[in-house]
Amino acid sequence: MARRRPGRRVTLLRMSHHSRQPRAHNALTSYFCSGDVIRSRRVSDIVLSGVVDVPEPPARLRADWAREISLHIALEPGDVEVMPLARARARWPDYSRCVRAVSDWTATLGLPGVLASSDVALMACRGARYHHDGDQYGGAAFCNLFLSEDNGQDVHFPSLGLRIPLRRGTVLLFDPCQPHAVIRRGRNGFDAADFPDGQDCTQLFLTWELPIEDVHVAQALNVTFDVNSAASMTVNDGQVRLNGERVDVRPESGQWRPAD
Repeated sequence: MARRRPGRRVTLLRMSHHSRQPRAHNALTSYFCSGDVIRSRRVSDIVLSGVVDVPEPPARLRADWAREISLHIALEPGDVEVMPLARARARWPDYSRCVRAVSDWTATLGLPGVLASSDVALMACRGARYHHDGDQYGGAAFCNLFLSEDNGQDVHFPSLGLRIPLRRGTVLLFDPCQPHAVIRRGRNGFDAADFPDGQDCTQLFLTWELPIEDVHVAQALNVTFDVNSAASMTVNDGQVRLNGERVDVRPESGQWRPAD
């Protein structure tokens, strides 16, 4: 377990473990780069979620984020874009407290110290179309901390039948090869009209790339490796396959479809 500094108390309000066992005929496999080789692995059907106690980002920082999005990013509905983290940290006295909260949460999952050695980025989205990140990030698990207030949006994992409400302090650990989206609460799919101009539709979040080959990460998500070593010999890049066929997802529904 990670040690907590004296005087710093992290309140874990909720932690959930979501899983649906895959059907035998619905085998999802990730092929990912591991050093100089391609490995195969089972796509996890586990999503771990919780809510940790983190303070609201200061008004000055939130105003800076709004200017960045308005002037430089031009965030459209469904987009997920990188924000400048180094500048944010200079104006964010509680940044380390946020990181410590997520580190303590992942420690409760049996992942001591893995956050400290993982890459972190600051992201923004106005909703998010259904997608998977397996082509580029099949070798990682995503750990996200959401920083915005509840504005009526959920993270939706359609293949698993899971919806997780987003609010400040929501944390997620999941396999990026699973289709996912940020949609309006109560909706059954992504619709750009649900994120109109003039409404507070933006979500800011920190995201860490945890190495999927780390034994603790693999155990937390119940990942099995080298499930199709023969096929790995013929694959040249990262991808997700369903029953042997390379696939991507429909951006409005998250349903699997043959890749172009």
